[in-house]
Amino acid sequence: MANVEITKTKNQELLNIVEANYLKLDNPKIRVGDSVKLGIRITEGQKTRVQFYEGIIISKKNSALNQTITVRRIFQGIGIERCFLIHSPKIESITILRSSKVRRSKLYYLRKLSGKATRLKQRFN
Repeated sequence: MANVEITKTKNQELLNIVEANYLKLDNPKIRVGDSVKLGIRITEGQKTRVQFYEGIIISKKNSALNQTITVRRIFQGIGIERCFLIHSPKIESITILRSSKVRRSKLYYLRKLSGKATRLKQRFN
């Protein structure tokens, strides 16, 4: 039994060493409730360009290299949500536009609301 635990910890240590090379250390500290502007690298044929996606972070999942955020925005009256890997090479930049005070770890209740009801109280640092 003890031998199995030792191999698990060694495997985890090896995984952490390999993942450390791919982590982005320059990302800002983002929280649920932040309004962010993500620069996403898009390839069209031979050309690459950066397209910006702006919205509110409604959830964060996982940790380390697999950390994802779900960003919600309203486009022409319809709510659109996209999941992004934070440490993905396709993400060029992350800019925090505004931080909000929230008391939940997941803001899924924003899906049911519309208009002024979706406003969140601003956090000042």
